[in-house]
Amino acid sequence: MPHLTRDDSIFVLHLNDEGASDDENVFGPTQVSRINELLDEVEASDGPTALVTTALGKFYSTGLDTAWVLANVDDVDPYVESVQILLGRILTFPMPTVAAVTGHAFGGGALFALAHDHVVMRSDRGYLCMPGVTIGASYAPGSVMLVADKVPARVNHEMLVTGRRYGGAQANELGIIDNAVTLDEVLPAALEYARTHQNTRGRTIGEIKSSMYAVTAAALRTTVSGVGGQAAIADS
Repeated sequence: MPHLTRDDSIFVLHLNDEGASDDENVFGPTQVSRINELLDEVEASDGPTALVTTALGKFYSTGLDTAWVLANVDDVDPYVESVQILLGRILTFPMPTVAAVTGHAFGGGALFALAHDHVVMRSDRGYLCMPGVTIGASYAPGSVMLVADKVPARVNHEMLVTGRRYGGAQANELGIIDNAVTLDEVLPAALEYARTHQNTRGRTIGEIKSSMYAVTAAALRTTVSGVGGQAAIADS
């Protein structure tokens, strides 16, 4: 399960199970619930701080739990809605947020990373990718809007309509992410950014992000319907 640690004043939310390094770190219903509990804990803290999210091993996150989706078609719509709400929460979180992407970030995992204020990615291995168009998976409007908010227009178009994979160095050059460094520098670079900006934590930064991304955040909170039907078709 996702878990929380501290590095001095900075909160580090680990998407992987404690001690595990080979998981895909999917956002299944249980994981989404747990991440929200941890975010509640972070928000309840006092004083200057920031949030860094990261993971161990080959994957940062592959996004939705497709195995769960296919086994629970009748419950897919509220599940996808819960993931969208989580993305909106990260997008407008009332403190600096940094994604320390040490492995692959696909689909919902890429969206989760992009929802942060600052993204640091491994430069030599690992891809960020929105593969929906190549696998026939639809995106909710809020997800498309999130990519448009965070990625330069022509690259945003390419990312969504081609499903292209971007390595860290290339993602940095194209403005998809903010920094690309070697594996052992990813978390330190994320923590450095977090410490530099931790004093901005509070009501004002939350208001700024909520205003800046108001339309996208509202779309991410919109009721999801019809996804379960797509999953049923995919499994037929």
